[in-house]
Amino acid sequence: MLTVNFSMIDLPPGSYVLDAGCGAGRHLSQAFRFKGVNVVGIDRNQKDADIANRTLKIMHAEHEDGGGGKLVCTSDITRLPFADQSFDVVICSEVLEHIPDHHTAIAEIIRVLKPGKSLVVSVPRYLPERICWFLSKDYHTEEGGHVRIYKKRELIELLENAGTKCIETDRAHSLHSPYWWLKCLVGHKNDESPPVKLYHRFLVWDIIKKPLLTRVLDKILNPLISKSIVLYLKKGDHYET
Repeated sequence: MLTVNFSMIDLPPGSYVLDAGCGAGRHLSQAFRFKGVNVVGIDRNQKDADIANRTLKIMHAEHEDGGGGKLVCTSDITRLPFADQSFDVVICSEVLEHIPDHHTAIAEIIRVLKPGKSLVVSVPRYLPERICWFLSKDYHTEEGGHVRIYKKRELIELLENAGTKCIETDRAHSLHSPYWWLKCLVGHKNDESPPVKLYHRFLVWDIIKKPLLTRVLDKILNPLISKSIVLYLKKGDHYET
């Protein structure tokens, strides 16, 4: 399921989009559908990067892409292998909460973004994430887990102090929060728990079918228990690297 609302991003033909921490490529593949848009994904996890790369190749073979270029590679977000001002859009979704040195990561994703262009950042929302931490120690102490919980104002200040301006904020995935609370209760990697399996089946059904009832319910609950907070920002026109 997409966390980023692509209607909030300007993606004319010829744009270059970086998905920093692309995972298996959910946002990368969506950007690849836009006409003439070139996509680049990086992730530290080789397995996820390989899945994302295969997905883009299949899309291209089946003519589901917009005809732009594609590249997926393994890389560390704190040391991006790209020149300054290389991208028209940078997406960083559900990544910063994993990064101990988030100041360097933020500096890097802004460094490679062109002045005046769009940065989209999402992280887990404070209250639902705090509940997960309370229910499960392993959820946030294991290697690769979440190392911090952001408050909205704190994250906006971090990003604005690094050279951007927050234009819009959004909330997403309220129906996903109870799923993660269930997982934390029974063991956050215990996918065989009957309640977890049942709720996962519901989420898959919801993603595929998109029934009106759950769309309305999600919208009502998002101000209360949305899993993610999404920030839409612009890099300053006179940002110095």
